[in-house]
Amino acid sequence: MSTDPSSESDGQRKRSLPTVDERRERGRQARKKAPRSSHGDWNPAADRRDPVEVLAAQDSTRLEFLVPIRHYRMGVSAFTFYRGTASIMAYDLAGTPDSGIQAQLCGDAHLSNFGGFASPERTQVFDVNDFDETLPGPWEWDLKRLAASLVLAGRNIGLGRKEIRQVVDGSTERYRDGMRKMAASTDLDVWYTQIPSSEIRNVISGKSRKKKFDKGLKKAHRRNSLRSFHKLTETVNGRLQIRSDPPLLIPLRDLKKQFPDRADKQVINASFEEYRDTVSADLNTLLDGYEFVDMALKVVGVGSVGTRCFAALFIGRDEKDPLFLQVKEAESAVIEAVLPKSRYAKHGRRVVEGQRLMQTSSDIFLGWSTGAKNSGQEFYWRQLKDMKGSADVDSMDKKGLNGYAGLCGFTLARAHARSGDPIAIAEYMGKSDTFIKAITRFAEAYADQAEADYAVFREAIDSGRLSSEAPEDSPVRS
Repeated sequence: MSTDPSSESDGQRKRSLPTVDERRERGRQARKKAPRSSHGDWNPAADRRDPVEVLAAQDSTRLEFLVPIRHYRMGVSAFTFYRGTASIMAYDLAGTPDSGIQAQLCGDAHLSNFGGFASPERTQVFDVNDFDETLPGPWEWDLKRLAASLVLAGRNIGLGRKEIRQVVDGSTERYRDGMRKMAASTDLDVWYTQIPSSEIRNVISGKSRKKKFDKGLKKAHRRNSLRSFHKLTETVNGRLQIRSDPPLLIPLRDLKKQFPDRADKQVINASFEEYRDTVSADLNTLLDGYEFVDMALKVVGVGSVGTRCFAALFIGRDEKDPLFLQVKEAESAVIEAVLPKSRYAKHGRRVVEGQRLMQTSSDIFLGWSTGAKNSGQEFYWRQLKDMKGSADVDSMDKKGLNGYAGLCGFTLARAHARSGDPIAIAEYMGKSDTFIKAITRFAEAYADQAEADYAVFREAIDSGRLSSEAPEDSPVRS
């Protein structure tokens, strides 16, 4: 925006940015590029890649001994399978219509990648909470991935086709309403809009479910570094250390035999110092009061299983003042295979910057670093499970899923509005139900595709083409 006084005359300020009317017109013109009804079309490409081959290509960069656990967790249901298939859907979405209007994408906006976590003010907020695949791209892609996950979730809990359509319609309608609200708001109001986790309670039906939510919310508030400290550590011969629980939790002392060049304390210290260069000066003052104690490989999630993810323990004034940081491997975003590459040279930074852009409140410990020299590995850092909570989709009824789906739709709109053009996007969707019905048609068709891919995946496991192994105490966690 110009700040030159000579650019103003007769009391009128000349704008270098498009006006509201021009942005609305951009949205209307985008309908010519991609008619709203065209979003309902889904037909797999004739040369569509074998889904097992796509997953196997991902497995090739992961820790081999953890890959069977990934396959096991994905094999629980079509819904859990879908959680690990962002790479497959990226190729499929590349052939679908889009308006040409872009926003920062989550890149993997399925239902389970929304949830509660702690804000810097120590209140629990609700937001998109997974950014491994974040990248600028067509805003419709996130919405379609969310919508298809709702169909699969609805089928998983036994809802009928009409009920599922109502859920998906409702979620997309809430996205549209949220975007219209953001379009009518000032830029500052869009930036400040925050959704407290208590909003989830408002969409839960029944006293027993509300009571269960209240109990879960209290539990999430207790989920912090001190709780992790009690669960994950032990003292042996007077020495504090992270306990061993392979293959889900493997301390560095046990990893040295397998990865001697990457489990060395000097490598860890160098990575930590690099991380410190990526966070603010005030946070470094806080970190000055903590000393590194131990680190362990920790298995998390479904799609992420097999990537190098560590829990790092630091101690402050005493053992009642622990700090657990998660150090998670950042690879190229799966949608980079079909979209322009990230502007950031380091994928850890790509993840962190994307998260900060989409969330109203982000973890103060977000930062990035690289791994051992010549390893080619990159990481991002954050707190481990800081007041983190997620909805139990499997236990929802139709009313609960419908309300939660709407909350996710609104949240995604707010996240997209921070980097995209909410005025143009809202105008593109319009006031009719044309776009809403199209997204639901796509979601149904793509859920059918995901179930067909899941059948191929299960056959590959049953035939031995893919390995699958259930470790003890291996629930599907996010």
